[in-house]
Amino acid sequence: MNKSLLSLFLTGLLIATTASQASAQAPAPTETKEAAYTRTITERAAKIVGKIDGLKAKDSVQVRDVIADQYRALNDIYEQQKSRKAALKAQPQTDATKAALAQVETETTAALDKLHPQFLKKLSRRLTPAQVEQVKDGMTYGVLPLTMNAYNDMLPNLTKEQRAQMLAWLTEAREHAMDGGTSEQKHAWFGKYKGRINNYLSAAGIDMKQAGIDWQARIAARKAAGTAQ
Repeated sequence: MNKSLLSLFLTGLLIATTASQASAQAPAPTETKEAAYTRTITERAAKIVGKIDGLKAKDSVQVRDVIADQYRALNDIYEQQKSRKAALKAQPQTDATKAALAQVETETTAALDKLHPQFLKKLSRRLTPAQVEQVKDGMTYGVLPLTMNAYNDMLPNLTKEQRAQMLAWLTEAREHAMDGGTSEQKHAWFGKYKGRINNYLSAAGIDMKQAGIDWQARIAARKAAGTAQ
């Protein structure tokens, strides 16, 4: 789908969340950089915790700290990756340095893959599976349900099997996006899997370009009629 409303919607979501994070991360004049970072990730985690249904009050602080610690651990991994890559790129580019850069990427992925299940295990000690799902959505800006709802609205005649496959891919995208170090990285994972979904639907005979045009027309008609989106 070229410039479909779904693509524009996700782009707008990226811009909004990035701008929101930028404003939230501006340190107070008297704060050290480390104190500002700690405040930012704690506030970010608290917002996620505040939306968890049925969370016991006695568990809220612990869950908040688990999420904040995860943000810090992810940042440490990406900062180390950034530092190592910068040092290597400052050297003459030989086969050895190129191999070393590739090794940095491999080790970064391995560190993320190790951290991911550890984080989920910590969450599961205090949260139900449904509550863990809410944390995952909170860490990825709710893109999974928003995107799935958009597809369902755009393509109301999808089969049960098609919806299940799309949800499975978006769920897989969310697992990767949770480990992203920036909003751009998180959205890039969903963009990758959205491309896979669009190819899958096109192969099933759905004209995604026309579906996007028709969807925009229905949304415009609903707005004109004053009905809910």
